[in-house]
Amino acid sequence: MKRFFLSITLMAMLLLLVSHALPQAHPPATRAEMRVARMQQATRNVDETSEYRLGRAVAARILTSYQLAQDPKLQLYLNEVGQTVARKSSRPDTFRGYHFAVLESLEPNAFACPGGIILITRGMLKLCGNEDEVAAALAHEVAHVAHRDGVNSVVSSRWAAVVADRRIAAAKERGGRAAEMAALYEDSINDVFKTMVTNGYSRTAEWAADQEALRSLSRAGYNPQALASLLTKMLAQENRGVGIYRTHPPTALRLARVNAQIKDLKPEKIPEARERRFKEQKI
Repeated sequence: MKRFFLSITLMAMLLLLVSHALPQAHPPATRAEMRVARMQQATRNVDETSEYRLGRAVAARILTSYQLAQDPKLQLYLNEVGQTVARKSSRPDTFRGYHFAVLESLEPNAFACPGGIILITRGMLKLCGNEDEVAAALAHEVAHVAHRDGVNSVVSSRWAAVVADRRIAAAKERGGRAAEMAALYEDSINDVFKTMVTNGYSRTAEWAADQEALRSLSRAGYNPQALASLLTKMLAQENRGVGIYRTHPPTALRLARVNAQIKDLKPEKIPEARERRFKEQKI
């Protein structure tokens, strides 16, 4: 446990320095998920190291606008929940692993940076009434990483150039062709940042992430109905038009699709230990 906590603490320091089951255990892929899979083919040559570097740079860019929460206990709790659902996702392992952190903002929002850095605001956590809903929010973001939605948002011609030359690290120092490569990499960062913070992913990507979140929750022992209950709370606040509502499809449409998937499930009682653990957090 100490080693795990140290790992999370080091990750937080790094970021600061740079600024229960579903009806089927393995349901068939939806049309949205199949379309996402086809999109992934365009970036199949982008290795995990490049994806990780891109994600770290995007996280640093986000931290120029949001402050990282200074609450080790909450950060540890978030990582325990996040790692639980990540291990049950379609991509349980990434180059440097998944890392979860809380942002000090009351605006409800969450960001899935390429490679596995997932940032969620305190405002989003405040919408969650229990640990299962926290897990639902994180499972949705993990699904974006698993589907490589961030990488897929980069203009393909830029990735083709970046993949052709791995010497990004010292690019700016050498000038010439290397400087051109660095500019392409920076443009890739801008592509992802703009998609995540301003434009949002496509409806196809969002619906596919919801579908995978349902499966991850089920496999991790959480109630998939928690995603529907969280979306219901989000729907009540959608007219505010801030944070996550700017970049996601209409919540009513997401909720309708999720409800269609879980309509045969029976309500489950949250274990007391899990409920107590959630209430101990200062969210």
